[in-house]
Amino acid sequence: MKLNVLSKVIELKGKKKEFSIITDLDTAKNYIYDPNCKLDKDLESFKINIAKCFNNRQDGLIKDTKLFIKNYFRPIQVVIVGAVHIAQYFVEFAKNLNIEINIIDPRGYFASENRFPDTNIINQWPDDAFKKISLNQRTALIALTHDPKIDDPAIKEALKKKCFYIGALGSKNTHKNRCERLKANGFDDKEIQKIFGPIGIKFGGRSAPEIALSIIFQLMSEIYKK
Repeated sequence: MKLNVLSKVIELKGKKKEFSIITDLDTAKNYIYDPNCKLDKDLESFKINIAKCFNNRQDGLIKDTKLFIKNYFRPIQVVIVGAVHIAQYFVEFAKNLNIEINIIDPRGYFASENRFPDTNIINQWPDDAFKKISLNQRTALIALTHDPKIDDPAIKEALKKKCFYIGALGSKNTHKNRCERLKANGFDDKEIQKIFGPIGIKFGGRSAPEIALSIIFQLMSEIYKK
């Protein structure tokens, strides 16, 4: 890799930008693909397939070319509201995924360093916690407490900030009641339908680790739809 390409890679990583390194397997020449910058003229004829691989987060040989693409993405921010057993398993299962996990729970006896080592924990109510960590369209919010006093404010904030994934634990009846409360607070059906409730892919699992896996499967499916 030439020095100018390496310098650009270091610069983009330092700025936490998302980009790709494209290698021509015939010539061994490297290129940087930055979706916000003009594509190198050598790659102009392949720009549609390059963009497709980038948007689909797909590494490997680009179709009908001798170009190999390696994508570099910022971690997806995941905010878990509720330091329950499911959250513990979620953190354990997700530690090798490209996600950045934050735990919000005002109940200090649940949200502790002992239960969630090496995880960012905010022992505050959601309204106060969101002054320290902001939500955006790259954020996934997972509400697990079953307590409307904790879950509802977080879900409202996630809807306002248009988080790409919002999931809430609870039965169908619990979710129905949740939706009614959100309507009473001014959210319309289109917004409320964005919430996955009950949360997780339905495969019959009922234990805490099984539910955690079902949430991860659902979350990853939504990430790759982005």
